[in-house]
Amino acid sequence: MIHTCGHKIPDSDSIVAAIAMAYLQNKLGNEAKAVRQGDINPESQYILDKFNLQAPELMTSFSGKDMYLVDFNNYTEAPEDLKDANIIGIVDHHKLGGLVTAGPLDCWIRAVGCTNTIVKEMFDYYEVEIPADIAGAMMCAILSDTVIFKSPTCTKVDTKITKELAAIANIEDFKAIGMEMFKVKSQVEGVPTRELVLRDFKNFEMHGTKVGIGQLEVVDLSIFDDIKDDLIADIEALREETSCDTVLLLLTDIIAMGSQILVATKSLNEIENAWDIKVQNDQFWLKGCLSRKKQVVPFLEPQFKK
Repeated sequence: MIHTCGHKIPDSDSIVAAIAMAYLQNKLGNEAKAVRQGDINPESQYILDKFNLQAPELMTSFSGKDMYLVDFNNYTEAPEDLKDANIIGIVDHHKLGGLVTAGPLDCWIRAVGCTNTIVKEMFDYYEVEIPADIAGAMMCAILSDTVIFKSPTCTKVDTKITKELAAIANIEDFKAIGMEMFKVKSQVEGVPTRELVLRDFKNFEMHGTKVGIGQLEVVDLSIFDDIKDDLIADIEALREETSCDTVLLLLTDIIAMGSQILVATKSLNEIENAWDIKVQNDQFWLKGCLSRKKQVVPFLEPQFKK
């Protein structure tokens, strides 16, 4: 049995890619099951509900299991016992993260905006038709990861494949569905601040320094006005609890095209030098910043070189 699985604190790309990859593997004659490492976030639940798809099964231990990794290829976002699992494949759109495998594997890694873009290419390569419900979910995952094509990670391949998936799912106004998803993401009232911080949170090892970066993508930053101080206090508490040097939380406004970045750090100079800015009241505005992968990590990581 192959377990198709995305990263810890799964986002929509991880959840949908696991579902789509399990379907593809089964069609290729390989028994497979979609699983997940963490809870379903509100946006992913919206996608599952919209297309009547079942959530992948929660699974946290993979020792001795066959795994096909989707949307990650590093130990930081992997299950704790990944080294005891058998990695048979990877499909991902991130930089290489240092995994070591015991044998050869099926590996599809491309510099595109979403893992589901690559999964669609795999369906095409193997000449397997995509069911309408899975195609619709894959389309939504690409719209999410590319911020409806606004992210600098978005490529022409992503936009082309989104349109192809929309046609399969018989969806005309796919951008309207994208906006619906981001409105779901913007619903923060009554949600505990820790849950918000961890909703889309990733840990990084930057030259021996532990850094955590979360991101909340919304259509209007004013929704954070009453809770911003609480979010700042919470990321500082999280930094101490996890022995991180730095924890950042990106409050990303997809309409204004930028991010208010909340800061908890022991390395203020490194943060300010990364973007030539001044942190005031534990925060700063980064115009045009929509992507953690392209506009935050590559600027911050070099600052921690010893």
